[in-house]
Amino acid sequence: MITVPAGRVTLSDRRTQRSWTVEVAPYELSAHPVTQALYAQVTGARPAAAETGRLPVEGVSWWDAVGFCDALSERDGLKPAYRLSPGGDHVDWDASADGYRLPTEAEWEHACRAGTTGPRYGPLDDIAWYRGNSDERIHEVGGRRPNAWGLYDTLGNVWEWCWDVYDAEVYGSYRVLRGGGWFDEHWSCRASVRRRSHPTFRVDDVGFRVARSR
Repeated sequence: MITVPAGRVTLSDRRTQRSWTVEVAPYELSAHPVTQALYAQVTGARPAAAETGRLPVEGVSWWDAVGFCDALSERDGLKPAYRLSPGGDHVDWDASADGYRLPTEAEWEHACRAGTTGPRYGPLDDIAWYRGNSDERIHEVGGRRPNAWGLYDTLGNVWEWCWDVYDAEVYGSYRVLRGGGWFDEHWSCRASVRRRSHPTFRVDDVGFRVARSR
C-alpha cells in the first residue's frame, strides 16, 4: 500500500460540462490493481478470462469488488468498511473502519495525478497499456513506469471501479469507472476521464484497486 498525501482535486464531467473541487484527506492505496492471484487467494474465485496470477483481475462487478474488500479486511484482522443489507442490494460505508475499501473517484484522480496537472503523468507509451501498445490484450501489473508516488497502471490495462455513484438522477445506481483499459484509444486514458457502468456489470477490461483510510 502507498501512502497518498492530502490534497485538493478538481473533477470534471464532459457530458454535463460541470466541474467541482474536493478536499482529500491522507489515505492508502494499493500500488497496482488487485491481481488474479490475490483475488483467488482471498475469495477462492477465478473470474478472469485469461488466467495468470500477475494479471489484474477482471470480469468483476462493483459488487464483487466490495465483497473482496470486506473479505480481505477479515483475512487481515481489520474492521470491514462495508455493511451489506440483508437482501444484498444495498451497502453502507463505515468511514470509521480501518479495513480495505474502494477509493472514491476524488481519491482515485488525486492519486493518479500525483501532483501533476496535465491529462497524464507522463508519455502514455511509457506509463500505460492501451490500444496503441497492448497488442489488444491485458498485461501483468507493474509493467509500465509508475507515477511520482509509486502507483502503477492508474491509466490503461484495466478500468477501475470507484465507490461513487455516477449520476443518481440520470443513471440510478451506476458507479464510476476510471483510468482507461488495454483496448481503449489514447483519449480514454487520461486522469480526468469518467466512465459509468451498472454495479453488476462484468467485462474483461474492468478491475479495481483497494484503499484504506488513515
